[in-house]
Amino acid sequence: MQFAIVCLGKPDHGQLRAENRPAHIDYLNANLEHMLLAGPFLSEDGERPVGSLLIVEYDDRSQAQAFAEGDPYARAGLFESVTIRPFRPALR
Repeated sequence: MQFAIVCLGKPDHGQLRAENRPAHIDYLNANLEHMLLAGPFLSEDGERPVGSLLIVEYDDRSQAQAFAEGDPYARAGLFESVTIRPFRPALR
């Protein structure tokens, strides 16, 4: 089953994001078999990352949640909110 993980960052946490980015990228690369799409949400001016969108594939929601909770960004307290929803692509 596919899941969309929508993570919205806390305001003014750019430094925390930058400090944890290498570990975050390593974590995504270590889980590539589950990754379908990943990237940052940007500020309105397109200059700063303000969150993340990940489309993942796991057997169930609990596995997707464990993945989201294990992300170094989440462990560092970067996100104000994390939402996990079942997802089905309609167009490719």
